[in-house]
Amino acid sequence: MCERNGNYMQDVEELISKSRRNFLKGGAAAGAAVLLPMGLAATLNPTAAWASDSTVIKATHGTGFCNLGLFLVKERNLAKEDGVELDFVVTPSNADIVTLFGAGLVDMSMIPYSQFITLYDAGAPVKIVAGGGVEGCMIIVKEGIKSAEDLRGKTLGTFQADTLEVLPYDYLKQNGMSFNDVKVRHFNTSPEMAQAFISGAIDSMCHIEPYASQSLASREGATILSDGIDLYGKAYSDCVLAVRKPLLEKNPEAIKATIKAMFVAQSQAESDPEAALQDTVGKYYKTSMEASRKASSKQPVNVDQRNQTSFILDRGQSLKELGYIKNLPGRDAIDWTLLEQVIAENQELYNSLKLKSAGVV
Repeated sequence: MCERNGNYMQDVEELISKSRRNFLKGGAAAGAAVLLPMGLAATLNPTAAWASDSTVIKATHGTGFCNLGLFLVKERNLAKEDGVELDFVVTPSNADIVTLFGAGLVDMSMIPYSQFITLYDAGAPVKIVAGGGVEGCMIIVKEGIKSAEDLRGKTLGTFQADTLEVLPYDYLKQNGMSFNDVKVRHFNTSPEMAQAFISGAIDSMCHIEPYASQSLASREGATILSDGIDLYGKAYSDCVLAVRKPLLEKNPEAIKATIKAMFVAQSQAESDPEAALQDTVGKYYKTSMEASRKASSKQPVNVDQRNQTSFILDRGQSLKELGYIKNLPGRDAIDWTLLEQVIAENQELYNSLKLKSAGVV
């Protein structure tokens, strides 16, 4: 656990600056340990995460159900028929996802849109190319807290520059309050924050599924203060699929293959959610199967998030007010071109999906 703000943006800007100077390439591999947790740098190839003669893409991911589509692509080899394989780089903490992606040690990431925006603002050559999951961000509170006003003076758990920090910030702002009215505590991992709430170490938290449902079931009297829908509306974006520009420019077919595979994964998760959980709970989700079943419908896979373009970009204002970015993101931060090509080439698959920009349910 860490206190609010700390040196988050300083660290992000430093890693981008050093990446620009090829600090993490070639013979500078040993220097990567300066920016990466002990032992993590040794597991990575310091050259580009992809190569012209390879179809293996190194990628990072988060821990919520918004990552389910990418997990199924990996576990079921759904991109294999198009000659692509994902190689997940396991990250010790949420912040390490940003570090590895921003430094160029991976070229693809399923990442909260908010953390993407901080990298984009810091100058990282990254683009959003598809969606991941929607909804599922929840402000969970202990017994007795029934309104924003009841949060005054209470502790709130979250992650830095995460969608799980933007939601409570926006929620409090809408209710005439700010983070100055609560005691914000930042955590490193999803299980760590869930356990802190369950044990009574914090009064409230903003968490994702399936950890939100697990925490509700494990702490007597706990309730949902906001599920984000009350603030943002249905199908609001949580995480997105982002790639670095070198991969986008030199191997767009590999990205298309991944997006297509994610559409297949979404279709499979929608038609057989139980099988999707069997393949991912335990390995990726450190919760019980029962908790995961309750949570799975609250944070569904949604690859086509074109209708969330304005929502994602508009959240930049909150990130700027929080001090995470200097400039609001422009429309060029998002490129749906490959997504639209995949849709055009796979109309039957796309039309079979329940969640998509055209006709969101």
